[in-house]
Amino acid sequence: MGKICSRAFIFAAMMQTSAGTDIALARQYLQEGELVAIPTETVYGLAANALNDEAVIKIFEAKNRPSFNPLIVHCASWQHCLQYVQQVPAIAHELAARFMPGPLTFLLDKQAIIPDLVTAGSSRVAIRVPAHPLTLQLLQQLSFPLAAPSANPFGYISPTTAGHVFNSLQGKIPYILDGGAAAVGLESTIIGFNQQQQVLLYRSGGISAEQIQAVTGQPVLMASDTTESKPATSGRLKSHYAPHTPLYMGNLTELVKQYAHPKMAIISFDKPVQGAVTPYQFVLSPSGNLQEAARNLFAVLRKIDELDAAVIVAAVFPDEGIGRAINDRLSRAVAANKAV
Repeated sequence: MGKICSRAFIFAAMMQTSAGTDIALARQYLQEGELVAIPTETVYGLAANALNDEAVIKIFEAKNRPSFNPLIVHCASWQHCLQYVQQVPAIAHELAARFMPGPLTFLLDKQAIIPDLVTAGSSRVAIRVPAHPLTLQLLQQLSFPLAAPSANPFGYISPTTAGHVFNSLQGKIPYILDGGAAAVGLESTIIGFNQQQQVLLYRSGGISAEQIQAVTGQPVLMASDTTESKPATSGRLKSHYAPHTPLYMGNLTELVKQYAHPKMAIISFDKPVQGAVTPYQFVLSPSGNLQEAARNLFAVLRKIDELDAAVIVAAVFPDEGIGRAINDRLSRAVAANKAV
């Protein structure tokens, strides 16, 4: 299908985007089939009634998102999730009891009530319970789940504040539910299961493979049944999460020499690069805390774009816990250099 073409809505040019904490207003817009940006513990999502095709189409249009890229469904509780899926492995219940609400998404066989548009024609749906008090209150007051990818133009850096959403989507959506800065700052971990009920990792995120393994007692396997042209879940495209500024990732000492420029931006983990001649140095966590680094990553990438830097060089982060998710997002941003 390629990309869904943007339709010329009669009053689209007149739409005013506002932000606030009015759950009743957010609920009203969603019930009327409109879009609302919602806060989650991971990033802000662009939400619509997941059971309403016309509402879901608006998500693809607002983001200019390819229709072959599936969405994640958000529910008020694990019990609510179970209304929309089937053949749920026993281990999924155990993981849900441990991590929900939280930044963990399950890829499970869907019930027929979930539209094919949400899953890009797949028989499986990605589904989760977000851990944000405002959005949980909103979901509890709705009679339907919410389909919600990140609230940003497709391929760009995910938003972690209401201001990020406003800057990207003002005039395209009526309301942003403002829940403050995202606590995690990276998207949810997405997992599925094979026939042996072993956990398959589709996307690294807010819950680490080590945390999952501590519950299951078995290694987490890397999922491989996806392609660039038809990803199994959201966030699986090779080029994604990219700033407008070209980004390179690797050994910072070597990269700083290779891409030396008066407006070079540097992203490091816990200490600045000594001797680097640039005013744009960003240390994501001076204390060496990977959770803090994850919270700061997307905001820093957006800040660098605002500074109109010429190039970004980024460190490779420790390959453990949420550090893997940071490396994943940076590597997909690097891939965007080749996609241009």
